[in-house]
Order: sequence, then C-alpha cells, then structure tokens
Amino acid sequence: MSRRVSLHRAGAATLSRERVRGVDAPAVAAAGRRPTKPQAFDQPRFLTLFTAIVFVYLFAPILVVFWFSFNSARSIQVFRSFSFRWYEQLLQDQGIVGSLLASVEIALVTMVVATAIGTLLAFGLVRARSRASRPTDALMILNLVSPEIATGIAFLLLFSQLGFTLGIQTVIIGHITFSIAYVTIIVRGRLASLNREVEEAALDLGANYVDAMRLVTLPLLWPAIAASGLLVFVMSFDDFVTSFFTTGVGVQPLPLRIYSMIHFGVTPEINAVGTLMMVITIVIVIAALALFTRQQNARQQLAFLAE
Repeated sequence: MSRRVSLHRAGAATLSRERVRGVDAPAVAAAGRRPTKPQAFDQPRFLTLFTAIVFVYLFAPILVVFWFSFNSARSIQVFRSFSFRWYEQLLQDQGIVGSLLASVEIALVTMVVATAIGTLLAFGLVRARSRASRPTDALMILNLVSPEIATGIAFLLLFSQLGFTLGIQTVIIGHITFSIAYVTIIVRGRLASLNREVEEAALDLGANYVDAMRLVTLPLLWPAIAASGLLVFVMSFDDFVTSFFTTGVGVQPLPLRIYSMIHFGVTPEINAVGTLMMVITIVIVIAALALFTRQQNARQQLAFLAE
C-alpha cells in the first residue's frame, strides 16, 4: 500500500513539474506519436479525374487550333503533314498583317494612356481621403460590371452625336475608357497596402514630395503598374465588342478581321491567326504573373524587415 502511495506521489510530482515548465505530459506523449495517414473517406474522391476533365475542356479547343495551324492540307478536320504553309500565307496577306499592326497599335496606346490615368486616379482615391472617394469607387465597380455591349452602343451614339468619324482613334478612346477602372483597382490595392512611414522617413531625410514619390513610392508600385498595364494590353488586343461598335471604314482590328473571314468560309489561315494571338496573349500573361510574383516577394521581404 505504501509503495502504491509513493508511486502515485512520484507521478504527481513529475506531472506538476512538467506543467510548471509549461508542458503537459499527455501533450508530450501525443506529440511524440507519428501522424496517422488520412483514411480513405477523408480523401476527396475523383478530384484528380475531375481536374483533368476541366483542363481538357478548357484547353482542348486551343490545342486543336494550334495543331491544325501546321496542317499542310486545306482541311481543318484531317491532318495530313506538318507544314508552315498557312503561316507563310498569313505573312503575305497584307490585310491580316495590317489588322495585326492596328491591334498592336491600339493596345499599346491604350496601355500607356490608361495606365497613366488609372495610376493618377488611384493616388487621388487613396491619398485624398475626400467625400468623393466612395462615389468614385462605385463608378469604378459599375464600369467593371456593366455589359460591354451597352458600353459599345453608348460609344457609338456618343461619337455619332458629336460628329466624330469612326476609326482607330475612336477605338482607342473606347478601350481607354473601360481600361482605366482595371488599372485603378489594381494600383489602388497595392498603394493602400504601402506604409506611409516609408515616405515620411524619406521626407525626414531631406527629400521633397517629388523625390519621395520618384525614389520611394513608384519603385514599390511599379510591379503593380506594369502588371495592370500588361493586363490592359491583353484586354485591348483581344477586345471585340467595343471595337465592333467604334470602328469605321479602314483598317479593322484583328478580332474584327477574323470575324469577317469566318463569313467567307473557315480556312486553316484562321488557325494560324488564332495561334499567333494566343502566343502573344500567353507571353504577356506570363510576364504579368512574373511581375506579380516579384511584387509578392518584395512585399514579404519588406514585412520581414519591418519585423
């Protein structure tokens, strides 16, 4: 009996010492066990198969267009042999080349102007802190969710009432208008996350507001600005609805040229044009993702330094 009491007292003393140290003995014992493997009912069923089906559904049409763009035959159903015939014919078609250059010109001008205006608007919304910030935010969201066909018709009516001649200039104005909201939202999110103490430190070290903006704020913002600009370029390059209502007589943007080619019969040349557009879009999207990843890494480094 006395031996049981002594063992009980010794165990209680050991447990009390572990608790005093901040460690619970059952917790220590549980922590030493190996983690058990998830049971069969814990694993999501058919998740791999469902993911594969989704990816096939998304990318199978693109792969078909890409594959038949290298078909030596005119058929778009039977692949005969590998050839660059349709790409050579594409480069010799002055109409398609002119439309491609027009789309690139429209996208570049839209990217530069919309990025500049959207960045300035983001600064005004974040730093002004006026009563007009909330209504402006509502207008930005309204521009994003409004149907593009309604916006295109509104542009057509506006240009007709003002007496503007429809052409590349009107297409650029329409693209800039709907692109400003995307730049503003992206840049504003990054600007709102910046610590104002960094700029204040630059001011305390003798820099004026322009130098603090140029040397401190803009280097921290440029990944978001560049990513939003690349996004605007892709959206403007691929846009059809706004371009359809704002273009006039003359060189058509590339999406409208492809649409007009479909009316006269589908040829493998369209596959080559579609492949070229996809390559340009994918390269720009990868560049935007790389800039976004760099921005995230810079943000983590700043957070680590702040700690």
